[in-house]
Amino acid sequence: MVLEAHPPSPGAAAGYLIGTGFAVGLAELYSEVVGAETRTRRRVQREHVAEMIDDAVAVFVGACFPAIFFILAAVDLITLDTAFTVAKWSGLGLIGFYGFAAARLAGASALTCVLQAVAAALIGAILIAMKALLH
Repeated sequence: MVLEAHPPSPGAAAGYLIGTGFAVGLAELYSEVVGAETRTRRRVQREHVAEMIDDAVAVFVGACFPAIFFILAAVDLITLDTAFTVAKWSGLGLIGFYGFAAARLAGASALTCVLQAVAAALIGAILIAMKALLH
């Protein structure tokens, strides 16, 4: 959403999103390692790092997911405006899906999963609305 005010080329937008996803994924991994070592007062074992890397990859994929739409715009399959629109709304759907999946993995009922997904998506929608009103 930040790029929309002064849009770069579609390829640059995709690159920014992928780079941001990589940085956020590494930050997630670092914080997990530091948090685990702080809690346990021990070095993280290799098998635990592998689990943390899996989580960091999931964060990376989620963070750079909208890059797909800018790649499509870069090869002229969609317009840049469409890429921004689809990136925003697909991100909102992804946030809702994460809320649902987290509740499901925690063993919640189907209704609780849907409610958590709606709550997560509502938070995302509020952020999109705030950005739209402020810019």
